[in-house]
Amino acid sequence: MSEFEWVLVFLVVLLIVALLAVTVIGVRVLRRLTPGTLPHPSNGDGQRQADEDPEFLAEKERQERSLAALRRAAEEAAAAVDEARAAAAAARTEAAAAKAEASAARAEAQRVLDSTRAEAEAILERAHRQATADAEQARAAARRTAEREVAALTAAAREQAADAERRQQRLDERERLLAEEAERLAERDRRLAAAESELIEREAALAGREAAVAEAEEERRRELERIAGLTAEAAKAELIEMIEAQAKREAVLLARDIEAEARQTADQRARHIIADAIQRVASEQTAESVVSVLHLPSDEMKGRIIGREGRNIRAFESVTGVNLIIDDTPEAVLLSCFDPVRREIGRLTLEKLVLDGRIHPHRIEEVFEVARHEVERLCQRAAEDALVEVGITEIHPELVTLLGRLRYRTSYGQNVLKHLVETAHIAGVMASELGLDPAPVKRCAFLHDIGKALTHEVEGSHAMIGADVARRYGESEDVVHAIEAHHNEVAPQTIEAVLTQAADACSGGRPGARRESLEAYVRRLERIEAIAAGKPGVEKVFAMQAGREVRVMVRPEDVDDIGAAVLARDVAKQIEEELTYPGQIRVTVVRESRVTEIAR
Repeated sequence: MSEFEWVLVFLVVLLIVALLAVTVIGVRVLRRLTPGTLPHPSNGDGQRQADEDPEFLAEKERQERSLAALRRAAEEAAAAVDEARAAAAAARTEAAAAKAEASAARAEAQRVLDSTRAEAEAILERAHRQATADAEQARAAARRTAEREVAALTAAAREQAADAERRQQRLDERERLLAEEAERLAERDRRLAAAESELIEREAALAGREAAVAEAEEERRRELERIAGLTAEAAKAELIEMIEAQAKREAVLLARDIEAEARQTADQRARHIIADAIQRVASEQTAESVVSVLHLPSDEMKGRIIGREGRNIRAFESVTGVNLIIDDTPEAVLLSCFDPVRREIGRLTLEKLVLDGRIHPHRIEEVFEVARHEVERLCQRAAEDALVEVGITEIHPELVTLLGRLRYRTSYGQNVLKHLVETAHIAGVMASELGLDPAPVKRCAFLHDIGKALTHEVEGSHAMIGADVARRYGESEDVVHAIEAHHNEVAPQTIEAVLTQAADACSGGRPGARRESLEAYVRRLERIEAIAAGKPGVEKVFAMQAGREVRVMVRPEDVDDIGAAVLARDVAKQIEEELTYPGQIRVTVVRESRVTEIAR
């Protein structure tokens, strides 16, 4: 029931209770007024006594008034009960109407609530999906930002650690050199002090001897003057003996002075020889670049290079392993690759294709082979020119081929072939200054880095690899020893080995000769290619996009589609474990099948 119905019921019950109370009170009053309680009227004495008794009259009047009041109260209660019943009936009617209205309103509210709840659920679902998508995008953006910041901080910390380590090494080396110099100075001071004390003693002894000799000579002269009978031959022999002793003494003094002067000027003379050798050799500065520019006859050629849906540029990058960058630069394209030999082959290939005008995948492969052979001829010619410049004529042809490979090889940004020529010239100048034959010294210095042509094929340091190669192709033991000792892996035992060390240090240590950033970058890209090339079934590997992409060409008969996916995952995982790099590296495995038939 509603709240109004409960109020009406409460009022009805209250009226009924009040009526019952009034009824009970009236019954009690009537019992008091029964004939048994009052004097009987037939009794005359009693009647008179009662009529005459004022208390009785007053009590009677009071009881009558009370009875009348009770009757009125009962009538009022009966009227109130009737009114309450009527009100209750009206209230029940109104309650029934209100209940019907409430039921209708409740049904309408339930319908509106259901529709509102459904709409709210739909809105909440859309809001949840939108919030999930926004949160995922925010997490991805935050993750990328955090990865970039962590990579940048890691690279900065690594560079700072490497810089601190290099500084510490330089400080240690400088401290070691200072300690050695201090020891040499202390030893020199001790020797000088000992020599000085010895000289003082000798001077005192010589002064005594000179005084004794002068006295003896004076006495002998007086004796000779007294003895006039001395023959001429005896006097001549005695005079010659005296002059010979004096000459020997002066010769000893002169030799000691010469030796002391040589010790004092040896360091200065060595510095003069090295400085003169460096000044007489002028060499080029090596540009640190991994990009080549090819000029085009017109901008229309860019569309032909790209090809339909980019097939030509994809075929070019797959065959050559060189990134082809085509932007809004007028009449020019960029070729980017860390390997200078591969970049030069790609440049010649694209140049020949542009001149020919026929650009399609099969033509790209044909021109690539022609360009590769041309670059090999250029390397051979560069090696021969370097030999002519140095003055070496008799050398094994295989060594010439290895030297040609060094035309595009760099070490800390310095071209290795030019470094060999420069080292040979410096060593030859120093040998000439020292009065040695410059030819064998220049040969040792020119061949000292020959092992760098095979460091990617043979395990070990380039000094030991170069020594083995030189010994295999008939070089003398002096040349082999100079090669293996130029980095102190073997203690130098000959003057040629020492001069080779000095010339190598002069060439690599001059200002602007070497930079370490390009070498570290090239080592990282070579390691990426080596990781992928070490997997079974791999035919070719190209590190592209500045090391951000690795394209792995596999043999289709050895690797199926599932194996290609596994290979890509293994290469990516090994790169993550072994290398440190900014950003991310994409590993793409290309499995291509070709069938060729010849129509005769």
